[in-house]
Amino acid sequence: MSSRQEILKTVRRHLPESAPLPETDGNWIQYDDPVEQFSSVLSMIGGRCLCVPDAAAAHAALCELPEYQQATQRVSLVPGIGDSTVDWSAVTDPHELASLDFAVVPAEFAVAENAAVWVSDENLSYRAIYFIGEHLAVVVPRTELVNNLVEGYRRLSFDKPRFGAWIAGPSKTADIEQSLVIGAHGPRTMTVILLG
Repeated sequence: MSSRQEILKTVRRHLPESAPLPETDGNWIQYDDPVEQFSSVLSMIGGRCLCVPDAAAAHAALCELPEYQQATQRVSLVPGIGDSTVDWSAVTDPHELASLDFAVVPAEFAVAENAAVWVSDENLSYRAIYFIGEHLAVVVPRTELVNNLVEGYRRLSFDKPRFGAWIAGPSKTADIEQSLVIGAHGPRTMTVILLG
């Protein structure tokens, strides 16, 4: 018997016993002001939240951001909010987005508890857009803000293979010399626009 087979045999003999999934019923955290909670946590983790009444106000607020003003390569996948200097429909390979400065994307919903937004590849050609640009703006209807992750997971269905991810704040790591680095593996800034 090879050493590989021996190791796998040992691992199989010591597998933990199967256990039922935890119950999700319970008194999960609720916030008097979910928008304030979301905004506060997002700020704490390096992002920013813009609360606006409609798409026109969202576009105006976006145009005030220095990162957006300085961006030469922009893509907006949210009609009426931001503009595109890159023709998204002409992109045939996600590597073509390597020089993307700013992306404006929709999210399905957001979670007040931890300021995470849920994004997916539903109706999206390249999911790299969430991670490849220097700056990211995510648009979420205010009505799609839930209190906690349990409420968030209840909204998800995994009935077919698809991509989905939680994104909370800009990319960051503190593994390098125990120093916090923003934008290490993805966007250097994240702006969440709560719409409505």
